[in-house]
Amino acid sequence: MSTEIERKYTVKDQSYRQESIECKYYKQGYISIDKERTVRIRISGNNAFITLKGVTTGCTRKEFEYPIPVADATEMLGSLCLPSIIEKKRYIYPYAGHRWEIDEFMGNNDGLVIAEIELKSESEQFDLPPFIETEVTGDPRYYNSNLAKHPYKTWKEKE
Repeated sequence: MSTEIERKYTVKDQSYRQESIECKYYKQGYISIDKERTVRIRISGNNAFITLKGVTTGCTRKEFEYPIPVADATEMLGSLCLPSIIEKKRYIYPYAGHRWEIDEFMGNNDGLVIAEIELKSESEQFDLPPFIETEVTGDPRYYNSNLAKHPYKTWKEKE
């Protein structure tokens, strides 16, 4: 069994781009989205994965991820996934002994930038990079699966 412990934050500027060590394009869709589980298909470059995630408690949830052929993932994105596909660029930013992943969303989620850090325990201490704005861990609006159903542009305009 695999466990993901992750905290999420909004981002106030693009300073992370200057010191990022990598940037990849991701395309992902969801076969299943409900309160208890999600099943995601993701393609990045020459790699593809199927990921199953359980319910989030605090900032922890069960996660299982397996490589699959890119051709299969492409077909699943087109025929099995729910209609709203998520596209984003992910920047890798090392900071104070941790690896931050900063996602710049595109399409219906254009304008949203989220920084994530994966931890070994919920109580693990870490420093925040200077571009961090507000913690959104636990806010379901910022879950990728919910962004597929309720895009950022839709609910942000209502705020």
